[in-house]
Amino acid sequence: MRRWYVVQTRPRDESTALFHLTRQGFEGYLPRFLKRRRHARKVDIAPVPLFPGYLFVALDLAAARWRSIHGTVGVSRLVCHGDNPAPVPAGVVEDIQGREDPAGWVILRPQTSLQQGQMVEISNGPLADLRGVFEGLDSKERVVVLLSLLGREVRARVPLGWVQATA
Repeated sequence: MRRWYVVQTRPRDESTALFHLTRQGFEGYLPRFLKRRRHARKVDIAPVPLFPGYLFVALDLAAARWRSIHGTVGVSRLVCHGDNPAPVPAGVVEDIQGREDPAGWVILRPQTSLQQGQMVEISNGPLADLRGVFEGLDSKERVVVLLSLLGREVRARVPLGWVQATA
């Protein structure tokens, strides 16, 4: 039976490990996303691993020569429980693959059913019980809500879990 397992790689060697595992005939998966980085007044976007230092490999333990993974270039070890590789719970890798865009990058933005312009209520925190208009999600995955406070409109950023749609 074929399952997904976790391979720990050497630091910053995920792509090398994936390349050599693939050359040996193993099916590997390295989920990556586009990270926005700032440095010296410059902003760029770079592909980075979703789990730095780790990747997934699909194996049938009964048929595959999985012990050879330990000697693969770029690989530190196959994550094991005792003497046997520890399987990833069913559906985890498939869920990550389902969050990829057409280019293959994992989308990290949380999914929300809120629509721009919809009335929402803040349920937690210092702004609890206030109502406002949902404007969207910011780059730090927080909800931007337009509130009317003291006769003017103010934008507030709160965690997604603190906001719910009003009827």
